[in-house]
This record gives sequence, structure tokens and C-alpha cells, in this order.
Amino acid sequence: MPDLKPSPRRKPKPKSKPAIPAKAVGRAVRARTPKPIDNATVIEIFRRFHAADPEPKGELEHTNPYTLLVAVALSAQSTDVGVNKATRNLFPVADTPQKMLDLGEAGLRERIRTLNFFNTKAKNVIAAAKRLVEEFNGKVPDSVEVLETLPGVGRKTASVVVNIAFRNPRIAVDTHIFRVTNRIPLAITKTPLDTQVALEALIPDEYLLHAHHWLILHGRYICKARRPECWRCPINDLCRYPDKTIP
Repeated sequence: MPDLKPSPRRKPKPKSKPAIPAKAVGRAVRARTPKPIDNATVIEIFRRFHAADPEPKGELEHTNPYTLLVAVALSAQSTDVGVNKATRNLFPVADTPQKMLDLGEAGLRERIRTLNFFNTKAKNVIAAAKRLVEEFNGKVPDSVEVLETLPGVGRKTASVVVNIAFRNPRIAVDTHIFRVTNRIPLAITKTPLDTQVALEALIPDEYLLHAHHWLILHGRYICKARRPECWRCPINDLCRYPDKTIP
């Protein structure tokens, strides 16, 4: 008669965790998102930026409003260092719209071929130079709205040009400024345009002219995307970012 062995006891299946409702996830995310800082804190932040660097400068090399316009247009999807290397061979021979037309699209391509999308950029720069010569007597307009109508010129490029070349207090929002604005947060925004409108409304007039440079340099060298260097941040005590880094 065969041995009758008791069948092994099956381990009970672990109870599956109930799925977290999407609404609960949304509430948790919102709970971690700090509210924008108050006006007094905004003033103190920019007071500190001003004290540390009263006259901040952009890092793109240029000699006049036109070369600034070209440099900023070329900087899309490229580093300032890379653009400067290319324009050091370009601007000595093409520092006006007419000289750029004389150089031609092929000549321009050869001088900027180290940059991303150099073919498209060359085409746009030549087309913009043609319009500047034909419609604006070779001058760069001091108007964001007019500059935006030029080939290859968007809101960011136009705002940089009028800010630096004509000292028009506009804020050009790039990835650095968008990140810093929402981290501090100076404002909670979803698009670059929303960010520009919010910043230009809340930053005090006495700091607005240089705010673009302070914020972009802060984002580029301290409030970095992957790991902000909060331990050396001059506004660490004012910032509400919940995931501050500790060395």
C-alpha cells in the first residue's frame, strides 16, 4: 500500500496592493509643490543677485546689434562656447546684413558647419539679412514683435536682442530660466511665454533689466538641472525647492 503523504501546504498568495487612485497621486504631487514666494522675498532674491553681480553680461560674443541677433539665432540647440568659436571666423567678414548677403548662404554654411542644424540656420540668417536690408535699411529693429517676424527669430531670440542691444527690460525664457522660476518658485508656469509674462510682471523695475542674465547664469552654474548645487546657492534660505542637495 503506497505511503499517503500529506500534500504540501500552499503558501497563501500575497494580497495585491490596491492601485493608488490618480486623484490621490495628483494630491500628493500638488502637496510637494510649494507656493510661489511672496513679493518681499522676490525683492530680496534680486537684491542679492545685484549685490553679487551688479552688471551681468551675456556669454555670446558680438560687436553690434546685428551680430548679437545672429549669435543668438545660431545658439539654438548649440552651446554659447560652440557659437563663439564659429562666429570668431564669421563676424570679421560679415558683421552687417549686407556683408552677410555678400558672403552668401554657402559661405555662411562653411563657417558655421560645426553647429547643430547649420544648414537651416544658414538659410534663415541669409533670409533675415535680406529683409533687414530691404525693409529696415540694414538696421536691427528695437521691437520684439517686429523681430519675431524675421526668419529663424522667435520670442526668446527677439527678447535677448532688445534686452542686451537696446537695454529694453525684457526677459528671454530658456530652459534654465524656466527651471529656476518653477523651482524657487518665483511663479508656477507651464510654458516659456507664461513664464516671461509672469516674471516681467513680478520682478521690481529696478532689477528687471538684468533679471534675464541673473536667472540664466544662476540656472547654468548653480541651480543645475540634474543636481542643483544648493550648498553654495546665495538664495538657499529663500528658495522653497523641496529636494535641496547636501554635499
